Amino acid sequence: MASTRASIDPRRLTAEAIGTFFLVLIGPGAVMVNAASNGAISHAGVSLAFAFVVTAMIFAVGHISGAHINPAVTIGFWSIRRFPGRDVVPYISAQCIGAIAASAVSRSVLGIVGQMGATLPARALGVGAGGALAIEWLLSFVLMFVIMAVATDDRVAEGFAAIAIGLTVGFCAMMGGPLTGASMNPARSLGPAVIGGFWDAHWVYWLAPVTGMLAAARCYEYLRGAASRASDAISASAKPIGLEGPID
Repeated sequence: MASTRASIDPRRLTAEAIGTFFLVLIGPGAVMVNAASNGAISHAGVSLAFAFVVTAMIFAVGHISGAHINPAVTIGFWSIRRFPGRDVVPYISAQCIGAIAASAVSRSVLGIVGQMGATLPARALGVGAGGALAIEWLLSFVLMFVIMAVATDDRVAEGFAAIAIGLTVGFCAMMGGPLTGASMNPARSLGPAVIGGFWDAHWVYWLAPVTGMLAAARCYEYLRGAASRASDAISASAKPIGLEGPID
């Protein structure tokens, strides 16, 4: 008897691997080039590199695979039934393979300069594993919150998702980069860890993004319901409620 379970299109997995590959090649790669060039790129430049590459990859593969390029995003979408459970492990595997391959290329070219852009708690600044967990959780929450808003809500104008998500990654990197690496992405952290051997508090970079994004996905789904009720109330009323107060 033939199986009724549909297999995932390998082209979607390839798209996820490619998207994550370039995310890790360009983002952590910019950290490495900045270190090798004595700060020619600067912290702001590194943050922009992350913002630009995420934006570009969403435009490039978003219509093929959804451009999750992040295991925590995949898990977040699955948790609210916006992604099939059978595809979760294949997606995460593809993302991790792409990230590790990118780090391997970076090391072959630049060695381990700049700690390969690894995401590590800035212990010299007093940030330990606990502090890193809190920072990464909050950054992951806001990233997934924005993703939910622009990628799953029909009220958002088409074409803005990539820009909004890229900007979010950029401002998170600007604030959190010196403290934790501003990963928000287990695959992005895994690549340099596997290839460079940088495992300090690595568990933070899985636990914080996954739980933060799970919370954000649920939070936005809750707010979406309130917004839908508000929209219905406004449509039924001759006078829009606007911003005067909450709708009961």
